[in-house]
Order: sequence, then structure tokens, then C-alpha cells
Amino acid sequence: MAEILNLNHARKAKAKTNAKQTAAENRARFGRTKAEKTLDSARAEKLSRALDGAKREE
Repeated sequence: MAEILNLNHARKAKAKTNAKQTAAENRARFGRTKAEKTLDSARAEKLSRALDGAKREE
């Protein structure tokens, strides 16, 4: 005989796992300190300046 499955419990469990996954993605995306964000923007700016400085005039 098959095991009885409560669909409400299954639906709530699936929603809970989806919420955990979304929370993990948001922590990775938005959970950085101001110093980390500033460092990343400084690195991007330095890279941009290096690429612009290496361009040849035509």
C-alpha cells in the first residue's frame, strides 16, 4: 500500500526550500560590506582606466 501524502505539507515544504534558495542568492548579492563594495568599484575603475590608457590613436 502506498504512503499517504498530505499535499499541503508538500506544497509548504517546496515553498520553504524555494525561499531558502532565494535568501541564499540575496545574501550573496546584497550581503557585502561597504568596504567590499568600494573595493570592487575601485578595481573596476582602475581596470577601465588601464584599458582606456592602452588604446591606440587612429
